[in-house]
Amino acid sequence: MAREIAEVPAVAAPLCAGWAEAERVASVLRARRFPFAVVCGRGSSGHAGVYLRYLIETRCGLAVSASAPSVVTGYDRPPRMEGALFITISQSGRSPDLVAATRTARQCGALTLALVNDAASPAAAAADLVLPIEAGPERAVAATKTVVNSMVASAALVARWSGDDALIRGLAALPGRLAAASNLDWSAWTADLAGAPAAFVTGRGHGLGSVREIALKLAETLRLPALGYSAAELRHGPRAAIQPGTPVLAFRQDDQLAEGIDALVQDLRRADLRVHACGGPNGNLPWLAPDHAACDPIAMLVPAYRAIEREARRRGLDPDAPVGLTKITETL
Repeated sequence: MAREIAEVPAVAAPLCAGWAEAERVASVLRARRFPFAVVCGRGSSGHAGVYLRYLIETRCGLAVSASAPSVVTGYDRPPRMEGALFITISQSGRSPDLVAATRTARQCGALTLALVNDAASPAAAAADLVLPIEAGPERAVAATKTVVNSMVASAALVARWSGDDALIRGLAALPGRLAAASNLDWSAWTADLAGAPAAFVTGRGHGLGSVREIALKLAETLRLPALGYSAAELRHGPRAAIQPGTPVLAFRQDDQLAEGIDALVQDLRRADLRVHACGGPNGNLPWLAPDHAACDPIAMLVPAYRAIEREARRRGLDPDAPVGLTKITETL
């Protein structure tokens, strides 16, 4: 896991500037009009799908839904998807439910696209279009570089699909920011997790996929129950469960939603709760000067990943092979 986190800047760099694969797929999407889009993914790939959803809805103005593969595999009720865009995100491309959902969407009239690390996988074979995320082999059970590259590939695709030059420039700067973020020490946050019965991670908008991803990494790598909530959703009930012994990590990108995240951090601190914030005037974790608001949540993953991996080893846990988990998860 440590080695693969260290590879992140290098494997992301080819996707960040002039990536021909993104332009190839984007040219197909620009030629079509879709009534809606559906994103399909599990676990970390599902979190990359949350990120992609925000990109598509904010840049392309297209409503995006999350796929429920069990509607196809369990209930045998294929939904109507004529003319829609169906995007599958998967590291291995081998989970039977994702393959079946992709194949069914294609049969039901959707244009299907697979974002996969293995371009020869069954999910890729089931799709009309394939966008390989090109992260290279990933052996640790906890996905890191494939998550980053799934998000980078998503941003590169949407930037070219929508003609967003600012996002293209943000991506060009991202490899350097990923490298700089690799040197940031977030051990103050993970030290606060010692003895905690649970933990919370929060943020909004483009940061929500990263929020949910880091909550998952806490659960699978540190065996710590962790919940990732939108900063807005947190106020609608889960706030009552935050206690002095349940630390909160807040991700804050510099965009229209920043004020709400700042207000939440301030409210929690006034209640004498333990909050670690990345970004903005309330940030207490080392961070970089803000750059593109859709790219910064990707870079925020790196110091969080590093801190979690090191904390696992400090506790005598094996971050590369968590108990009860396998690298390729096959569900139906």
